Amino acid sequence: MPDYDIFELGDIVLQSGLTLRQARLAYKTYGEPNAARDNVVLMPTFYASHHTDTEVMMAEGRALDPRTYFVVVPNMFGNGLSSSPSNTPPPFDRAAFPPVTLYDNVVQQYRLVTERLGITRIRLVVGFSMGAQQAFQWGALYPDMVDAIAPICGSARTSVHNFVFLEGVKAALMADAAFADGWYDTPPVKGLIAFSRVYAGWAYSQDFYRAHEYRKMGLASVADVLRFSEARYRSRDANDLLAMLWTWQHADISANPQFNGDFAAALQAISPRAIVMPSATDLYFRARDNELEVEQMPNAQLRPIPSSWGHAAGRGANPVDNEFVDAALAELLEPAGAGR
Repeated sequence: MPDYDIFELGDIVLQSGLTLRQARLAYKTYGEPNAARDNVVLMPTFYASHHTDTEVMMAEGRALDPRTYFVVVPNMFGNGLSSSPSNTPPPFDRAAFPPVTLYDNVVQQYRLVTERLGITRIRLVVGFSMGAQQAFQWGALYPDMVDAIAPICGSARTSVHNFVFLEGVKAALMADAAFADGWYDTPPVKGLIAFSRVYAGWAYSQDFYRAHEYRKMGLASVADVLRFSEARYRSRDANDLLAMLWTWQHADISANPQFNGDFAAALQAISPRAIVMPSATDLYFRARDNELEVEQMPNAQLRPIPSSWGHAAGRGANPVDNEFVDAALAELLEPAGAGR
């Protein structure tokens, strides 16, 4: 039995103009809303993840303790649980799955929290990587509903360099003849392995590998790191990976009818308190991009994670990095003005 719920969205018209029929949003909640219903935390999923991958952020003793907070985790479209190439009926299955934007995801998440869960106020929107991009989008679209946002290792708009990095992993996957332009009947294993190995060179920093930090993950060698990466991405459907990758490449919080491409206006609209946490050694969500974004956000701080773990610093695997992140989350979870 699945350990999550489904919100039936009906037929939704995406930004592309295509209709995603019988759309489904998979989600899971942790904890309970308090009497005042002011303890809600929203945590969107990140690339290639399911809600279960976010649970490390809610481990006992961490800032997001479900004994205190009502944590809602919506699964991103394309991740294999919400509507995705792998689970959508024809004619929108597999390679025909329509492109889904950051805006498409967040608008439907808003429906989830308001229509299904009856939530009118969110204490914190927090996310890692693509989850961070969704947190930025929430802050821009619904600033009057959100008290604070915490984007971790993610940007409000995907940079050109980040886009190009993703072209590399995409090409490695699609080069497998078994991929069959997305109409495969069995997984394109060679392509998934190539994708995984290219990705392993970007997910962690040069310093991470030089200092053999992977040993703290229980991995004895670089070969183990590569197999660890393979295990992760081979557990996902190739078309699902590409659908989420398209969303990532085209992520831009201003690319919607509310801001019409005015990126500065979208950043300035993020009035909730924000602590933006890039990793100091991230190779693709660079701290410099966040620095430029925070300069235009009215109530934001830039707080880089001083880690050698690259992008993975925000994923919850390194206890030292977790302490840094949790200290910032604890600040944001305080009611506005508390302790000030």
